[in-house]
Amino acid sequence: MKMTTTELNIRRADERGHADHGWLNSHHTFSFADYYDPAHMGFRSLRVINDDRVALGQGFGTHPHRDMEIFSYVLEGTLEHKDSMGNGRQLKPGQIQLMSAGLGVTHSEFNPSPAAPLHFLQIWIQPRERGLTPSYTEWHPKPEHAEAAKVLVISPDGREGSATIHQDADIYRIRLQPGQAVTHQLRRGRGAWLQIAEGVLSFNGVELTTGDGASIEEPGTLRLTASQPTEAILFDLK
Repeated sequence: MKMTTTELNIRRADERGHADHGWLNSHHTFSFADYYDPAHMGFRSLRVINDDRVALGQGFGTHPHRDMEIFSYVLEGTLEHKDSMGNGRQLKPGQIQLMSAGLGVTHSEFNPSPAAPLHFLQIWIQPRERGLTPSYTEWHPKPEHAEAAKVLVISPDGREGSATIHQDADIYRIRLQPGQAVTHQLRRGRGAWLQIAEGVLSFNGVELTTGDGASIEEPGTLRLTASQPTEAILFDLK
């Protein structure tokens, strides 16, 4: 659905690409792997949003990446990450791991549980320059974040305890209860993408539900109001 920059550009959940590999059920907001749609190649530096569900004891074996900022946001279950930089972690719901692939890195991601499913968002953002030294960082919510409507989780300077990304991108976790609202000021020259992980909210008067995404490139105040318990990710991008 193409609109002018003064309105939202909506990407509905049921319009996304879909791949079911048995062990992996994935929905692609943008073109990825065998799913190609020239109208949906990304948004500014945001290149991939994959909504992944991984079967018990299954996962992505060791594989390479380079020149990409890759982060995973766990919604349900446990994500086990290992990489060639020596990092080995198990992440729980609400936690984020961010890997800067830079010159090249290999990693694996698994659901280590024999009983609980894994549901997470994997997101790729293009770095501001190529050939960076690979690095790894995480964001874990603190107790005061549990009920916070908007929390900065990733930024280029690591402010407010956020994970650090090599791009002019501020990324927020949105968590709202029914009737709760939050605003965000989008500056001139920037664009915002909102991805609904779970729930229902109104974005500048347009209802979005689980799996929906929407972008806007007009400066001004963004207004988000939930009608159900909602978790979302807001990208503020150069």
